[in-house]
Amino acid sequence: MIGHILIATLLSAPTTPAPTLHVMTWNVCAGTNAACPLHRRSTADLAWHVAVLATDTDAIFLQEFCTGADADLERELEARTGRAWSVKSAPLTHPDGSPYQCHPDRTGRLRGTQSVTLAVAGHGIRFEVHPLTSPPWGPRRYALCTADRAFCTTHLSSGMANDDRQKGAPYRHAQLRELLKLSTGVVGGDLNLVPRAAAIAYKGRDECDPRNRWTYATRKRKIDYLFADDGRVRRCFLDYARSTWSDHVPLHAWISRR
Repeated sequence: MIGHILIATLLSAPTTPAPTLHVMTWNVCAGTNAACPLHRRSTADLAWHVAVLATDTDAIFLQEFCTGADADLERELEARTGRAWSVKSAPLTHPDGSPYQCHPDRTGRLRGTQSVTLAVAGHGIRFEVHPLTSPPWGPRRYALCTADRAFCTTHLSSGMANDDRQKGAPYRHAQLRELLKLSTGVVGGDLNLVPRAAAIAYKGRDECDPRNRWTYATRKRKIDYLFADDGRVRRCFLDYARSTWSDHVPLHAWISRR
């Protein structure tokens, strides 16, 4: 009888879900595209629009952010979450090495350089910036990772006339291969490739949204991604309610900790 009671108790006991990491990626389109709502908004505004979406996240991947907003973002995240945060940006450069400047805000204040940005909950997180093979005539692209490679993000070449417009997107495919070699954990960002063209990234990995719903509002296609090792992705959410904040929608993934 005692054995039966013990078994029944074990079967009826609630199970504790495995702890997860919450990661968000978002191309905020804040730098130079005048058609985007966050173009020429202040650095404080940029920080607010990111932090308000990320109050329970553990890591945030941003593209087309502005380096001048890094300190504002760190302060806003810490104020909203009650946790320490570390923020690092990898600024884009022109072929001659000069900075790819964000346009100033509406008052004329400078906002720094257009960037790929990684924010991770925790104090004193170390980061690494890795150059990616880029068209000699176009913007220089970078991958940004934590030093332990647990998180890596990027913004690959755009496919515009001056940025890997060639047939077969050779530079974007080279950049993607280089990015995947760097990562040992969660990897993603704006890859500027549709899923069939990004097929190499799916080998041995789960992507947040197997339904391949659109993330790029202008052309209604999927080009933003969050990947983790097979079996680690637990939940995915596309925040279409924010589709008027940028030309991309924020993508959220909940990923099991190792």
